Amino acid sequence: MIRANDIIDKVADYYPAADFDIIRKAYAYSAYAHRNQVRLSGEPYMVHPIEVANILAEMKMDVASIAAGLLHDTLEDDPMTSIEDLSLRFGDEITSLVEGLTKISKIKFKSSREHQAENFRKMILAMVKDIRVLIIKLADRVHNMRTLDFQRPDRQTAIARETLDIYAPLANRLGISWMKQELEDNSLRYLEPAIFKELEEKVARKELESREFIERIIKIIHRNLDHYGIEGQVSGRLKHIYSIYRKMVRRNIAFEQIYDIIAFRILVDSKAECYNVLGMIHALWHPVPSRFKDFISMPKANMYQSLHTTVIGPEGRHIEFQIRTHEMHQVAEMGIAAHWHYKEGYQLDDHDRKQMDWLRQMIEWQQEVSSPGEFLDTVKIDLFSEAVYVFTPAGEVKELPNGSTPVDLAYAIHTSIGDHCTGARVDGRLVPLRYQLKNGEMVEILTSKRQHPNKDWLTFVKTSKARTKIRQWVKREEERRSIELGREMFEKAFVRNKLSFNRALKEGRLQEAAEAFSLKSVDALLSALGRGKLSPRQVLNRIFPELKKGGRKKGKKSEEKVEKKPARDGISIKNIDDVLVRFAKCCNPLPGDDVVGFVTRGRGLTVHRRSCRHVQQGNSERYVDVEWNLDRAGVHHVKIRVMCEDIKGMLVALGTAISSQDANITKGTLNTSIDRKAVCFFEIEVKDLEHLKKVKQALRAVKGVYQVTRIS
Repeated sequence: MIRANDIIDKVADYYPAADFDIIRKAYAYSAYAHRNQVRLSGEPYMVHPIEVANILAEMKMDVASIAAGLLHDTLEDDPMTSIEDLSLRFGDEITSLVEGLTKISKIKFKSSREHQAENFRKMILAMVKDIRVLIIKLADRVHNMRTLDFQRPDRQTAIARETLDIYAPLANRLGISWMKQELEDNSLRYLEPAIFKELEEKVARKELESREFIERIIKIIHRNLDHYGIEGQVSGRLKHIYSIYRKMVRRNIAFEQIYDIIAFRILVDSKAECYNVLGMIHALWHPVPSRFKDFISMPKANMYQSLHTTVIGPEGRHIEFQIRTHEMHQVAEMGIAAHWHYKEGYQLDDHDRKQMDWLRQMIEWQQEVSSPGEFLDTVKIDLFSEAVYVFTPAGEVKELPNGSTPVDLAYAIHTSIGDHCTGARVDGRLVPLRYQLKNGEMVEILTSKRQHPNKDWLTFVKTSKARTKIRQWVKREEERRSIELGREMFEKAFVRNKLSFNRALKEGRLQEAAEAFSLKSVDALLSALGRGKLSPRQVLNRIFPELKKGGRKKGKKSEEKVEKKPARDGISIKNIDDVLVRFAKCCNPLPGDDVVGFVTRGRGLTVHRRSCRHVQQGNSERYVDVEWNLDRAGVHHVKIRVMCEDIKGMLVALGTAISSQDANITKGTLNTSIDRKAVCFFEIEVKDLEHLKKVKQALRAVKGVYQVTRIS
């Protein structure tokens, strides 16, 4: 097992002036706190914090980070350890790091998804105060993944999935490539064990086969570097397993079909030499078109810099070259940890702060979303998307997720520009809002004060900021419309009962009614009316009890009749009357379907199937519960698709099958293909869902019919 002196020796190599007593003290404190604990492997628990501290020392982190790595589980696992005790012994800086790392264990979560999102939210919040929290957290996850064998299979899968979804992309965003690759490979090992083992064996064989080839290429490169008077280091390797797996999945190809599996890295002293070496490589071998990337002149968001090119080398084999300076390589391997500065307070300098701007943006957005799950979706979008770089008219470069549109760029510039975006000029030509931006394009956003966000924008925007801002505007606008609709309904109810709406408002009766229904304001009351949560009758009875008494004189029976009266075609709407009801043509609900009603200003109530895509995308607050009154007869239109053979008499057979179940055909179309297949569309009248099922069964019984589907 690693000892304190082993860690101290590593720190002394890169920071001789460090306070080693803090490391010894943290080591002793952690050993005592975990003295009675063992890991699932049977080893003393202390092995874990020591390994975490060792990883941090290998990353050349500061003393406070290494001490926090040793202490990171003490608050959670040792009941005798407190924040006050840690602060007294180790100071506020180390205590703050340990507190930021402490897991959320006392909160009851509704689902594993929410648990994951909440933990990640806390981690990001802590990270804004001190980026070292994330680096220690990643080191903790690296060691946990190295020892995942001892967990139950279901825990292995869950932890590996979380690592692949959250921690590996974070390591990538921070530019720590070795950590990203190790986390990805170990995640695949447990998520797809059979595939991982097969790839591991194939990569090992390929490495043996390619050893001579790699050495030959290295000699050629060295010979040419000497010819041009350039000093450089050359190395060759096979790509790591997860990157190979991802390429196989993305391109839907076998391992043997991946030609650029070998990558060479050339390290030189200056940026100018990088471009000289690139020219040398292209002079030696033919470059593959569209496989050149210049991340030196346009670095990635995590400040990664390198030249990438793929050429057709000896034996016709594809070879990838990465050309960078020694400094760029240090940043590529260690990310932000590569240029950590030891100074009072350990504040980030401007270079580091630029890297962390994306974290600050994420914090702003997470404060505007309502659920942990929504925040996690937001984070995943930003972490997994490849970047696209576009220019503003002022020449400023903007980085956006791949597939972003002018709307995403508009919101990236400013919320008000996004809210009033009408279109864009890309390289001087007008493009629609749905246009997907491409690298290097000059984009000018066009705005108008009369333009406002549209719910349809949510179907094509890519950035979390744009999505959040559009949802906020749509929600506010729907709330405003609900208030207007509620006021309109309420004023009509007052007129019907020969009462004054304005007088009741001035006398404070509406505010009293709002409070009686546990609502904060009159607007909230009107909104509830507009959304169908309350009926005008309910509120009027609360404001004017005499109306309720007058109604009872007519008999309880008549009151119940109004409340439960079927509105139309067997639909009952509890506590709402005098509402026009229609059925949505987008999903054609039938009696027996699970349905919901949507209140629309001036159009009454529209009934949808709950599975309808418009219901999924709409504001849930505008929907009201409705139910079928199956005692009330009626016919409903529904569309079906029949896939069948294109043979003589088929259309007659289909029509006969439908008619045999007492269903009427109102419309029908037939499309045929050259391979003697046919697709028929019918619009038919049925009584309910059971009736439709019988029709579908009759159609499936027809010889030559492949599939019968209800469609929207």
